[in-house]
Amino acid sequence: MTAGRRTLEDRVVVVTGGGQGIGRAYAQAIANAGGIVIVADLNDETGAAVVAEIEQEGGRASFVHLDVSDQVSCEALAVQLLAEHGRVDGLINNAAVFSTITMKPFWEIPVAEWDRLMSINLRGPWLLTVALLEALRAAPAASIVNISSDAVLLGRSGYLHYVASKGGVTAMTFALSHELGGDGIRVNNVSPGPTYTEVERATVSTQQKAAMLAGQSLHREAHPEDMVGAVLFLLSDASGFITGQTMHVNGGLLHA
Repeated sequence: MTAGRRTLEDRVVVVTGGGQGIGRAYAQAIANAGGIVIVADLNDETGAAVVAEIEQEGGRASFVHLDVSDQVSCEALAVQLLAEHGRVDGLINNAAVFSTITMKPFWEIPVAEWDRLMSINLRGPWLLTVALLEALRAAPAASIVNISSDAVLLGRSGYLHYVASKGGVTAMTFALSHELGGDGIRVNNVSPGPTYTEVERATVSTQQKAAMLAGQSLHREAHPEDMVGAVLFLLSDASGFITGQTMHVNGGLLHA
């Protein structure tokens, strides 16, 4: 593995949606920092591939099939992790529907599409946090990092359900930080700006992409690796007195 500071040595960290995109980068970075990564994904093939990549570089990782929208699936993962590790030190609620959305006016969003997106993007982090609560409480200083989106502050048109779901994640982060503070569990939010991965998507037009890039203070595209520093910081002891906060990683596109 690439040499680096092992700030998460032996910590068990769950990354939902860790089989591709930014989730894959989170998983690789956590392993590089010494963590034991649980790649939790609905796609068995991509999830197992990320685990193989990590192991080839000398890291520690395992794959668990997970549908975050399904309570039984979340509870099964929790039982497995408690049996295997006895605790969970970190949780990154990253899994979300985004790249497959076809942009449309809000009045044309089918109810079934709205409900499916909300079940993954918003209900999913809640379900998994509930399922893993015993394991998180068993850790000496657990940290939950929810992944929102700066699309909330931009008020991006064309996918209202996505924007609403990520606004809900941000609000949930604030409330959870109060409810879990007594357990010593920190809950924070990372809110990426436009980030381009290997996953093709139909949610940003060429004109929108150019406008957002021009509006950033740093005039280059953001890639998954640009997001990992904030997550590693919030999982580590360096952020031990930080909870209920949102870190915007957007190259200066917004100043929140």
